[in-house]
Amino acid sequence: MSLSAVSGRLIPRKTHVMVYNDLASGTDLIVHCKSDDDDLCVRHVAYGKNFEFHFRPNIWRNTLFHCTMKFNMAAYWFDIYVQDRDEDICYQCVWKVRPEGPCLIAHREICYSWGPPQA
Repeated sequence: MSLSAVSGRLIPRKTHVMVYNDLASGTDLIVHCKSDDDDLCVRHVAYGKNFEFHFRPNIWRNTLFHCTMKFNMAAYWFDIYVQDRDEDICYQCVWKVRPEGPCLIAHREICYSWGPPQA
């Protein structure tokens, strides 16, 4: 776990997430990300552009941000940040959204499949 000392306390390091539209040229991506505490609103991401957000994970290692992503008239779901999965891999987490699923670009590329389709 990546921690820093602030006022004598250990707190998780601030995390930065970037969601990059790596779909086909001319394909727009509509992204809506949420956690239990934050709704990041619906974002329109043109091809080759990105949407970014940052936060500080909690000390209980259960921070979760999930996103609904829409493109080509279909909706998909993915947990874009799962603290237990991602904290030791990245604190600057770059995700390339592709038709097959999102890929985390860290020390190496880690690709995932989409979650269950959303209605």
